[in-house]
Amino acid sequence: MVQPRIAKFQIGQIVRHRTHPFRGVVFDVDPVFDNTEEWWDAIPADARPSKDQPFYHLLAENSETEYVAYVSEQNLLADDSEEPLRHPKLREHFKERRGQVYVSTKVGGLN
Repeated sequence: MVQPRIAKFQIGQIVRHRTHPFRGVVFDVDPVFDNTEEWWDAIPADARPSKDQPFYHLLAENSETEYVAYVSEQNLLADDSEEPLRHPKLREHFKERRGQVYVSTKVGGLN
């Protein structure tokens, strides 16, 4: 059985990908991998992260577009650029930004 770990990043935190040029805000966290096997198999075998770590749902963006991303913890870093995010779905999940964290629209900060 896979033993879940404590998530390093919180809902509302702004993060960036370790190797790919995108950043985003966390809007949900899975304690371990919880996506389809088809999604998993689409990752090149030599680049697949371990499934026994937190995976983050991000409102992500790069220089060209905005999208939803699903990223393993090992591939994320905290983003301290202070650049605002422009994702069109930000207001669906968050009411405001305070420093490096977006404040959830949900009671208690849970999405």
